[in-house]
Amino acid sequence: MLAALGLLALAGVALAEVAFAQGAATGTAEVIAQRRAGLKRMGQHMEAMKPVVEAGGEVKSLEPRIDDMITWFRGLPALFPPGSDAGDTKALPAIWQDFGRFESLDQALLGQLAQMKQAAAADDKTGFATLYKSLGPQYCGTCHRPFRAR
Repeated sequence: MLAALGLLALAGVALAEVAFAQGAATGTAEVIAQRRAGLKRMGQHMEAMKPVVEAGGEVKSLEPRIDDMITWFRGLPALFPPGSDAGDTKALPAIWQDFGRFESLDQALLGQLAQMKQAAAADDKTGFATLYKSLGPQYCGTCHRPFRAR
């Protein structure tokens, strides 16, 4: 009887460990899906701005896109918790190895976006275009090169 109870207790512990591992994997998959979807949306914002900039168009209407980018990038570091380096992700281990640099690059990007928001609010086409053209190579690329697998 005691042996049977012991086996049942061990089985219960094993089931709890499996359930915990599945829950952690689900949480990891969810955070990876969140950041992939968000980064895709950020790329869509950049693509939507491109023809406006190229045509020298009115940039004030781009303010909501910039606002969404600022809000999203403020939360970006939280989407890279420890353990979210495995699964359907292109995130490189360097993010977690040098998280301070990752956060610093995110802050620099937020600074650039704040300037873009000011230019958009003022409908400063030339200023906005200059800031937009440097955003990809100087900010997005600076993070992608060390922290994202191709």
